[in-house]
Amino acid sequence: MEILNRSLSDIATTIPGASALLRQLDINFCNQGMVSLQQALEHKGLDPEEVVAGLAELEMTEHRYDESAINWGKEPRMKLIGHILERYHARHREQLPELMFLAAKVERVHGDSSSCPHGLADLLRDMSHELESHMMKEEQILFPMLAGGIYPNGPINVMQDEHLEHLEAINRLCSLTNNMKVPAGACNSWRSLYLGLQTLVDDLMRHITLENYFLFVPPKATSSDCCGSCQ
Repeated sequence: MEILNRSLSDIATTIPGASALLRQLDINFCNQGMVSLQQALEHKGLDPEEVVAGLAELEMTEHRYDESAINWGKEPRMKLIGHILERYHARHREQLPELMFLAAKVERVHGDSSSCPHGLADLLRDMSHELESHMMKEEQILFPMLAGGIYPNGPINVMQDEHLEHLEAINRLCSLTNNMKVPAGACNSWRSLYLGLQTLVDDLMRHITLENYFLFVPPKATSSDCCGSCQ
């Protein structure tokens, strides 16, 4: 278990999701960043095997959904819908609460710094609300229709318009954070925040691409097929 010898700082700022796990264990990775995971667990009297397993699961998540070798245009719609629900919808719901917590902490502690991303917590809160509303509409209305072979232009256009709004929010996020460039001397919470933001942006971009260019595109229609324009 080589990871036990790594510092809390290294773990929290290189493994997406690790900051939330450490915080759940009441391990202060920000102020005790140079302490090894082994030392922190011994101090807390925690089982290292369980914690290492949890961190390993987070690392595996980054590799479990390798999309590079998959041609989603040839995969069944239900498989793509299931992938989006598990890989992106569930993931966003895990990511945003932790990012909002870290953003609020950074703004509170480092508000006097010229590099502080003022307004980031509010932006993430707005993004979370908008994204949750968007995903619920997909899950309750659009995805069941697509699974049944119906491609309704109206709902699809609404979702694509909302995707543009998500991209605008990403642009604002990048502007606030100087494209997630960690300032010199930033604390571990700040570094973990920007790692998580970069992961969120990458995930959201891939999420939008899969829907716009694969899920929302109907199969080539035959003369007897409905193209969806009548919906």
